[in-house]
Amino acid sequence: MTFPILAHLPAVGLAELEERAALQSRVDRKYVLPVEDAGELLATLAPTSRVLDIEGCRHFTYESIYFDTPELISYRRTAHRHRRRFKIRTRTYVDSGLCVLEVKVPGPRGSTVKYRVPYEHGERDSVDGGTAFVDEILTRHGLGRRPPLRPTLTTAYLRCTLLLPQSDSRVTVDTDLSWTALSSPALSSPALSSPAPSSPTGAAHLRIPGTAVVETKTGSAASVADRLLWSRGHRPVAISKYATGLAALRGDLPAAPWRRLLRRHFTA
Repeated sequence: MTFPILAHLPAVGLAELEERAALQSRVDRKYVLPVEDAGELLATLAPTSRVLDIEGCRHFTYESIYFDTPELISYRRTAHRHRRRFKIRTRTYVDSGLCVLEVKVPGPRGSTVKYRVPYEHGERDSVDGGTAFVDEILTRHGLGRRPPLRPTLTTAYLRCTLLLPQSDSRVTVDTDLSWTALSSPALSSPALSSPAPSSPTGAAHLRIPGTAVVETKTGSAASVADRLLWSRGHRPVAISKYATGLAALRGDLPAAPWRRLLRRHFTA
C-alpha cells in the first residue's frame, strides 16, 4: 500500500538521512496497527517531516533472508530473551538491487546495535561470502564462534521512511507484509495460506495486507511519533519480523512473547 500524503512532503536524500539519523546504535519501538491508522499518523507528522526520496521514489520494496542454525538458535534465544541473542540476514533493496549483509546484537540499556557491509546480490541466500564479517562481530560481542547457518525465512514488504528533523530520528512504515518459511519441517498453523507454485519445496507463506508495522528509531528519548501513537492508544509491542513471522508459520515453536500479537494480527 502506498500513502498519497508522501507525495507532498519535502524530500531528504539517503546520504543526508544516514548522516543525520543513521542511529546504528538505537532504541527501536515497534507498533502493529491497521494501515488506515498508519496513514493518519503520516498525515499528522507531515507538516514537520521529510520523506526519503531516491530518484523520485518514496516507497521501497525490501526483501530480507534470515539465517539460523538447524536447531534455530537465533530464534530460540530471541523467544527466551537470551542476552546472547543475535540476528543475521541479507537485505535486498529491490528497487535498486543493492544488497547488504547485516548482523544485529543487543546493545546497552535495551538498545540494538546493527552492523552491515555491502554484499553480492547473487549470494544473498548464503552467508558464505561474509563469514569473516559475521565471525568478527559475534566474537567482538562475546557471542562465540559462528554456528552453521542456513536460510530459514524470507520477508518482503513495502517501506516508506520519514526523517523527523527536530530530533534527527526516523519513522518507518511497512505494509504489504509477507513471509516465506524456507524448507522447514512440521509447518502447522491455521494462519497459513497455500504454498505458491514457485516456492521451494516445503515452503509456507503468510500475508497480512491490512496491517502496518511502524518503527520509531531514536536515541534514548521517545520521538513525537511515539507520543502521537501513545495518545491514540497504540503501545510498543515485542515484534521481530524474523521471530514473529517464523512463529506464525511454525506452530511447533515456542512463541510465548508473541502469542497475543499472533492472535490479534497474524491471520491469513
